[in-house]
Amino acid sequence: MRLALGLCYDGQAWQGWQTQPSGRTVQDALEAALAQFLAEPTATICAGRTDTGVHALQQVVHLDTDSVRRDQSWVRGLNALLPKTVSVQWAHPVGADFHARFDARARTYLYVLRCASVRSPILQGRVGWVHDVLDVVAMRRAAALLLGEHDFSAFRAAQCQAASPVRTLQALEVEERGCFLVFEFRANAFLHHMVRNLMGALVMVGRGRRDPGWVADLLRQKDRRLAAPTFMPDGLYLAHVFYPQAPDLPLVTPQRALARHLGL
Repeated sequence: MRLALGLCYDGQAWQGWQTQPSGRTVQDALEAALAQFLAEPTATICAGRTDTGVHALQQVVHLDTDSVRRDQSWVRGLNALLPKTVSVQWAHPVGADFHARFDARARTYLYVLRCASVRSPILQGRVGWVHDVLDVVAMRRAAALLLGEHDFSAFRAAQCQAASPVRTLQALEVEERGCFLVFEFRANAFLHHMVRNLMGALVMVGRGRRDPGWVADLLRQKDRRLAAPTFMPDGLYLAHVFYPQAPDLPLVTPQRALARHLGL
C-alpha cells in the first residue's frame, strides 16, 4: 500500500528535511518513528525539501508499506513517537502511482514578517522581523514584475543543484495583517533559497533602497551578486502542495493552514 502523510513541523530544531549524517533532520525523525511503529525500515519521499530553520504547515510525504492500519491509527501512533516539533496531521491511502514530489503541480510558501521597532522574543524563529515601516505599495509593484516564467538565476543559491534556473511564479501577494505582512509565493517549483532571496529583494524595495523596477533588472542580469542578501529563514513556511490527480487529499488552503497553526 502507498500512504500519503501530511506533516507540520517547526524548522528551528532541524537541519532541514533531507536526511543527514547528523540525524538532525525531519526526514530522520519521521523515518525513525516509522521504523519503531512498523518494526521495519521505511523510506519516505516529500513534496519539497525545506532548508534549515524553514517550517512546514502542510508538507506531503509518501511511503510504501504492507502494514494496514486505520488512518487515525497512523496519526496517533506516529505522533506518540515523534518529537514535539513534528506532527502528522493526517494519513490517507493513495494509488500506487502517486508520487509526493513528481505529482505536485504547484507549491505555495508563506513568509510571515513582523514590522515593529522592537523584536519579540515570543515569536523568535517563527516569524521574520524588520524594525522599519515598509512601503507595501512599492513591494506589490515589484512583486507584479516577478510573476510568470523567468530565469531566476539572480535569486538562486550558489549551491543550487537544479538543472534549470527557469521557474514559473504563478502568484506573489503581499497582505497586511496588523503589524504583520504575509507574503504568499506560488510556483510550479522553487530553486534553492529562491523564496528567501526574493524576500530580500522585496524588503529592500519596501525600505526604499531600490525602486520596484530593480527586480526586473535583476531578472534580466541573471547575476546573484547584484541582488539582495538572502533573507532570514524564520518566517518561511511550506504551506500547500497542489495535486490535481489527487483531489481527495485532506489539504486546506494556505491561509486556513496559517490560521490553524499561527492564528493569523
